[in-house]
Amino acid sequence: MPENEHKPVRVIALMNQKGGVGKTTTTVNLAAAIAQQGRKVIIIDLDPQAHATLHVGVDDNESPDSAPTVYDLLLDDDINIEDCIRKVDDHLDIIPAETDLAAVETELSGKPGRNQRLANAIARSTSDHEFILLDCPPALGLLTLNALAAAQEVIIPMQAHFLALQGVSKLLETVGLVREQINPVLRVAGVVLCMHDTQTSHSKEVVADLERFFESQRDSGTAWASARVYHPPIRRNIKLAECPSFGQTIFQYALWAPGALDYKKLGDTIVAEWDRALAVARSSDLSEAEIRVLRGAKESLERHPTESPEVEA
Repeated sequence: MPENEHKPVRVIALMNQKGGVGKTTTTVNLAAAIAQQGRKVIIIDLDPQAHATLHVGVDDNESPDSAPTVYDLLLDDDINIEDCIRKVDDHLDIIPAETDLAAVETELSGKPGRNQRLANAIARSTSDHEFILLDCPPALGLLTLNALAAAQEVIIPMQAHFLALQGVSKLLETVGLVREQINPVLRVAGVVLCMHDTQTSHSKEVVADLERFFESQRDSGTAWASARVYHPPIRRNIKLAECPSFGQTIFQYALWAPGALDYKKLGDTIVAEWDRALAVARSSDLSEAEIRVLRGAKESLERHPTESPEVEA
């Protein structure tokens, strides 16, 4: 598990093998919401479509002589995270993707530890980012495996549709296999509901099914035993669809739009659970090394349930 030399780092992979569910929108705007609180955040765009990169107004395909991208980071051990960073906003940075990233699976096929390339890059980083959000491609390949090997947690953005439930079960199986074979501290933090309509009975039924399932898994010992459905859901909002075309986050584009308010509350929750986990870890007998590689915010809270209040939804 990656360690940052200066302080604990929360590494979250945002993953869904179905496209068009709000994954990149959530990666970018959750990162921006956390940065709004003055916490340093970096997005690592692992999708060859480079949608997160374009969302924040960076287009590396137009400037071939620019700084290295995530493609270079994965292929070259002499390139570090610090070499690849582009500034997006106060406290928010990105390591951009490019279309060449589609060839990385072939190019890494003969390299040792090909599933650990990103984890190793994060481990040797000297940056002071406290949160790292990984935007995964909508496919289970080498890029997604690198994200899961590097992350502590997975957040699944999804729409509240029946067929999406079937997809979540497959995602959980994948995370479980990666936890068993590659990254023993990987866990599912929960589900973020995107483009959500709170009024339909179908959406309500799907959310209820998800919550019942996660509650039934509390003592299962699985990677999703402490997962939750994050609240509030992200409401369907035209401003969220518009802001990428301007190369802006929702907070730069429409600060008081419903989408901005929803992502702000989600960011508040993510930061609050992390701060409480850190406080618990530092007040316990955990070593400094163990603190650096916290096995997820809620797992820390569960080890010391009397020392921390409930995280508000």
